[in-house]
Amino acid sequence: MKHIQALLYGAVLLTSCTERTARTPISSCELHGDTVIVNPESVLAKKIHIDTITEQLLSQQMPAVGVVKVIPNQFAEIAPAFSGRIMAAYLKLGMRVTPQTPLFTVSSPDFITAQKTFFQAKEQLALAEKKLERQRNLVANGVGIQRELEEAQMTFDVEKKEYESAKLSIRLFKADPEQLVLGQPLIIYAPIAGEVVENKVVVGQLIKSDGGSVAAIAELSKVWVAGHIKEKDMATIRDLSQCEISAAALPGKTVKGKIFHINELIEESSRSVEVLIACENHDHLLKPGMFVNVAFTNAPLQAILIAPKALLQQSNTAFVFKQIAAGKYIRQVVETNGIQEKKVVVKSGLLKSETIISDGAYYLLDAR
Repeated sequence: MKHIQALLYGAVLLTSCTERTARTPISSCELHGDTVIVNPESVLAKKIHIDTITEQLLSQQMPAVGVVKVIPNQFAEIAPAFSGRIMAAYLKLGMRVTPQTPLFTVSSPDFITAQKTFFQAKEQLALAEKKLERQRNLVANGVGIQRELEEAQMTFDVEKKEYESAKLSIRLFKADPEQLVLGQPLIIYAPIAGEVVENKVVVGQLIKSDGGSVAAIAELSKVWVAGHIKEKDMATIRDLSQCEISAAALPGKTVKGKIFHINELIEESSRSVEVLIACENHDHLLKPGMFVNVAFTNAPLQAILIAPKALLQQSNTAFVFKQIAAGKYIRQVVETNGIQEKKVVVKSGLLKSETIISDGAYYLLDAR
């Protein structure tokens, strides 16, 4: 009986050891400082995929919103500096004009006064010139007095200055003194080349020198688009080479543009900087005041792109697991710069030819 009991006790002990061995799992990974070691025979090793980092040419795009603006020196408001009544109008909305194109005429008391002053100065100069010539002839023939010649010369010089001043006043009215006729109305000419975009001129209307504009001319074959870039993206914007403009009002169409100027002042309310983009607009697709979308595109540069599953986030820090040896991985903090072509653009932290876990890296977060 004792012999049988001993055999039964041995069998139970053997069975217990066998079960204990079967329940002991193979360790999947171990954590040594910042290094995770993955057992190559574990199931975890089969779930991890690694890739070697390569570089590729990448043109990054930065979206922004903008508004179409008229180029300042290609826009002019017509606000006559002299009071008067409009006598005739020649301008029409959409009419192309040049700086020599008459827009309307004004019967201006100021212009009439300037005309009278001019013709009086002209007559006085002619009279002074005759007196001077007569005194010169008298002195030349020995019957004149030198003092009277000098007085005539002085009078002529004074009248000549008065005439030049009056002549200049006429030119301020954009009139030709040589073709001037006393009483003629003031002709208002277009100040720039372009087309009439606003017309409030009414024949018989009384305008005042301190009144508002009655017409506007703009050259819209070129316009500016004012885009706004956040303060944090200013370093990137300086390397941009081109832009594409699109708008909800222009489905399926885009307009190319080039950066003309980057404002030196930050808008405090939005913490953004204004970027002016010059655009060709011969077909007038872009209308001043229109809201548009701007896609800034930089010149192609070599960049590192990784799979989104390779990037992990913990405590506001982005990192990947970089392979340092077979089955050994270390956390590598990286700085990213958006997503392109469904991959994450790595700004810093990784180098070409390094190897990282591209899929399954999250399994390593539980390593102890």
